[in-house]
Amino acid sequence: MSAKAAAAEKEARKDFVTAFAEAVQRFTSPATNDEVLALVPRLLVQDFGAERSELWLWDEQSGSAYLTHTAGKEAGHRHEFAAAEQGAVGKVASHKKSIENIALASFGGEDQQYAAKSGFSHISAYPLVARGKLAGVIANYSSGPVSEEVSKWWLLYAEITSVSVQQALAAEESQKTITQLSLLFEATRLLNSTLDLAELLDLILKIARTEVKADRGTVFLVDQHKKELWSIVASGLQNQEIRLPFGKGVAGRVGESGEAINVDDAYNLPYFDRSFDAKTGYRTKSLLCLPIRHHTGEIVGVIQLLNATAGKFKPEDLDFLQKLSGHMAMALENARLHRESLEKQRLQREMDLARSIQRSLLPEAPPVVPGYEIAVLNEPCFECGGDYYDFLNLGPQTLLLVVADVEGKGVASALVMSNLQATLRALVMHLHSLEVLTLSLNEMMYNDTKSEKYLSIFLGLVDTRRNGLHYINAGHVPPILVSGATGEWKQLTDGGTVIGLFPHAEYQRGSVKLNPGDVLVTCTDGIGEAQDTKEEEYGSERLADCIARNRDKSAQEIVDAVLREVTDWSRGGTHVDDKVLMILKVSDQGNITQSFARGEPRHP
Repeated sequence: MSAKAAAAEKEARKDFVTAFAEAVQRFTSPATNDEVLALVPRLLVQDFGAERSELWLWDEQSGSAYLTHTAGKEAGHRHEFAAAEQGAVGKVASHKKSIENIALASFGGEDQQYAAKSGFSHISAYPLVARGKLAGVIANYSSGPVSEEVSKWWLLYAEITSVSVQQALAAEESQKTITQLSLLFEATRLLNSTLDLAELLDLILKIARTEVKADRGTVFLVDQHKKELWSIVASGLQNQEIRLPFGKGVAGRVGESGEAINVDDAYNLPYFDRSFDAKTGYRTKSLLCLPIRHHTGEIVGVIQLLNATAGKFKPEDLDFLQKLSGHMAMALENARLHRESLEKQRLQREMDLARSIQRSLLPEAPPVVPGYEIAVLNEPCFECGGDYYDFLNLGPQTLLLVVADVEGKGVASALVMSNLQATLRALVMHLHSLEVLTLSLNEMMYNDTKSEKYLSIFLGLVDTRRNGLHYINAGHVPPILVSGATGEWKQLTDGGTVIGLFPHAEYQRGSVKLNPGDVLVTCTDGIGEAQDTKEEEYGSERLADCIARNRDKSAQEIVDAVLREVTDWSRGGTHVDDKVLMILKVSDQGNITQSFARGEPRHP
């Protein structure tokens, strides 16, 4: 060591000696108990080189240390208590042994988070033990290891302050502080004992009223979407639901501004709503209202207490509730997530049931028709869809093919689809004209949905005796008829506008001849509008080309070919929609051929 460095170390040691002597004098001088406790970390920062110092007081009943006094660089812990063996402070308290120059990250958990947030990398902590009894822990934080010389002085300082801290804690006022901290620990434990939201709200109110000693109270939750507060837990009001918009009354003002309000007479507040008192005959005097904040700073609730039994709410009442606020918020968040999980499970069960019911409304398999093959694909993109297909026998030699697409997706579209099926099946019992059938269907759907929902539909009446097809296309994706002989194709567009959007619509019937080998393909827009990664649609031309290339195959094989091609085309694309694909093929020999339906498995 150089002479200059040795001189500097000697001067530093001299400064520490002087500081230590002054500390001994100050701790033996008359002072209030709280002044003594606050002095412990302050002198360590002021005279002994600590960047931040904290005094944690030990509570034997709860088996935890509580942060009560700090000095130096500001840095907040996520929790201001440490149970035995929990983190650096908890371990020092449990073993009553000092630690020096230990990396905070080595303890993991909250200590590691604290290091990342505060910039401190090391901790030196010392148990305050007097007459064999633990009073607390001094924790000194630094941005790097401190010298051996500094560590020695910190250890010596802890030894002389142990007695002073023990004496201070013996006083009634300090014991009240530690008792409240113990209550905070117990309240936190209770808040973590349930995930039921209503039970938790009731528990929060009971803790607050008991510890702060209030006559009545209410716990509100914040609904950011509706910009209002709501509650079903309010003492003295028979648990009636209360809803307040942001800014209205005291609670609404606190929920919006985040500022706590503590007054001796609520009637002196111009924004206090007296209507509740007027309805119940109650007289609100003292009032304490504060936000319940998440550790992110977000306001998730408001707690309002009325009429302190002591006449007014004290500053320490507000301090206690503010310390408890973060734990309340975390418990509420956990309960909310649990409630959402249960609700999601309930909705999923209902959706599964709705899906099963909807699937039961669709034909199990296409009918067997002499001289024809029929195959169907049905793929809803959600649990319930708005795509619909059906086969209705109108006589021994006539079959009505139906493919429809209700606007939108999900449950609402599925309900309209169910209504469409019931309406259509009721109408075909009495109406055999395609024009009158479509017109009646439009009027009934328009009256039911008031233009809020509409649908496109293709109605194709197959005359198996004459091998003809009469049809009406009501705003639907034009079906494609591919010639079995040449592969040429055309779209079937005769008809009119969509169903349910306009009253008194008119529809025109079209007709085509069906020859052996011809293939009729009818689908919903989930087929043609399938997009690739460049958002280019599959389209009707690609669909017709696929049908033409596979026209010699069976109806089911054609369905499989189309599905493979559409799936390959849309792989990596973002457009998702329900899919229905119906293939009707005229048999070359005109013999009876088994028909198929492809889709999701049916559940009886």
